[in-house]
Amino acid sequence: MGSYPDAMAVVPDGKTVFVANARSGTVTPIDTATDTAGHAIRVGSYPDAIAVTPDGGTVFVANARSGTVTPIDAATDEAGPAIPVGSYPVAVAVTPDGDTAVVLDWSGAAVTLIDVTDDHAGPAIPVGSYPVAVAITPNSRTAFVANYGSDTVTPIQLITGRPLPPIKVGQAPDAVALTPNGTTLYVVDGDSDAVTPIDVVTRRSEPSIRVGSSPAAVAISPSGKTAYVVNTISGTVTPITTASGHAGRPISVGAYSYPLAIGITPGGRMAEVVDSYAGEVTPINLATRRPRTSIHVGGYPLAVVMAAN
Repeated sequence: MGSYPDAMAVVPDGKTVFVANARSGTVTPIDTATDTAGHAIRVGSYPDAIAVTPDGGTVFVANARSGTVTPIDAATDEAGPAIPVGSYPVAVAVTPDGDTAVVLDWSGAAVTLIDVTDDHAGPAIPVGSYPVAVAITPNSRTAFVANYGSDTVTPIQLITGRPLPPIKVGQAPDAVALTPNGTTLYVVDGDSDAVTPIDVVTRRSEPSIRVGSSPAAVAISPSGKTAYVVNTISGTVTPITTASGHAGRPISVGAYSYPLAIGITPGGRMAEVVDSYAGEVTPINLATRRPRTSIHVGGYPLAVVMAAN
């Protein structure tokens, strides 16, 4: 499956957005100051997810149909040799310490850890059915993996590579995001039209929060005060106040939009929303709740990541 993975990371002082274009097998860099797209970077077949190292130096792209991850030098926009990681990788995230890339194998029901220093991939770690999204705690000790087919989230101890007991959430979890302080994980339950918060310390789920139709992605503001949930069928973004769990009035992405991924700029002023059907990225001013002119990036973009220049 792997239709809606939204693995992404935001680096302080990010000036460039990298968008993975599934159909064209490319990644497009976008200058956030000018809203202009650069030259497409060729990667593997059907790039389905993207992540960046904390220093902004390297972008990792999961190529679902190639069974590989492609590293990209963010300074030169050059792609390095592909790294084999399983049968159908659909999500990737980098630990905050920058040491490890965590890759999810959808069809293999497993997770692969890549050593960022030498691009070496370790053995597969078993998780739940159809893992599709991952978030990592600020201390780089635990990864939380959303299992779409099991309706669970599996915590993994990254030092030992050991999976912990799964946490039950809503139907078809397809995206996750952690608050900056690492205390709460937000899980998007795609078939429940809801978001389930999880207490990271107790590893217990809290009451779900209703959002829009077919939610597919979530991003947290740098302040940690707001979670922004992309609703695919509704064509909207729902803001959730993290302190109260209250869902606010949805923000329209635009007429006939089909948003699948979202990233928040480091200052928390703008959201970059990926519209897969249109092949565009729409910047939204979060203060005014108004979208800017959309930026065309290529065939069926599925994920977005921001990097420092």
